Amino acid sequence: MSIAKKHMITVLPLAMVILLFILSACKKSPDPVRQVYTPPVTPTVPTTPTAPTAPVAFPTTGKSFLALGDSYTIGQSVTADERFPYQAARLLINAGIPVKQPVIVATTGWTTANLLSALQLNPPATNYDIVTLLIGVNNQYQQRSLDEYKAQFQQLLTMAITYAAGKPDHVFVVSIPDYSVTPFASNSDKARIAMEIDQFNAANKTISLAANVHYTDITPISREGATDPTLQASDGLHPSGKQYARWAELLFPVIKAAL
Repeated sequence: MSIAKKHMITVLPLAMVILLFILSACKKSPDPVRQVYTPPVTPTVPTTPTAPTAPVAFPTTGKSFLALGDSYTIGQSVTADERFPYQAARLLINAGIPVKQPVIVATTGWTTANLLSALQLNPPATNYDIVTLLIGVNNQYQQRSLDEYKAQFQQLLTMAITYAAGKPDHVFVVSIPDYSVTPFASNSDKARIAMEIDQFNAANKTISLAANVHYTDITPISREGATDPTLQASDGLHPSGKQYARWAELLFPVIKAAL
């Protein structure tokens, strides 16, 4: 065997060892193309709903107004300035009592449990001059029990008094309107709906009067919608701006006297 052949036998295995070492090292190093950064997942926290800016400007100083409720408070299917809290505030302003834009904590479909959760998650301030509370129609619609409603309404009313700086006479409960007279309920048991609305209202009125807060019964106005379609919004379920104006007219003198 020649010296050249002996040298090739010696060198070849060494080259293969080096090549295997390089390949092995490459496998141990992460492939930068395959690396994908996954950011940590942060749970989203629902925030308290806030009302859109009113089309009509409110003063930046004056009495503060907190409105708690559901679709009747947020004003489903009407413009912002037709909501009953805004209309009540406007009546006060026209009477010489400056009122800032009402803060609305309300969402269509909310039950007493939903409102409680929202308030516990994002508690409002405790120095409002005016606090309204209207809640319960979705408890009735979802066939939640009356006992549950009583307990949760009591909690909400206690909280509302806290938000009114502990002054019960600055809290204004509004009765639940009767949607049995709306086109939405045309194929429903209207008598049952009306009866149950009366039961829920009897409960919230009893609790309200025991707590020495103001109680405004707007339910008879809502029932006028059976013969006056102008009191119904275009969706065939909620009150129109005209009906909300009637509510505000009932609330206005009571709020004015308390301020």
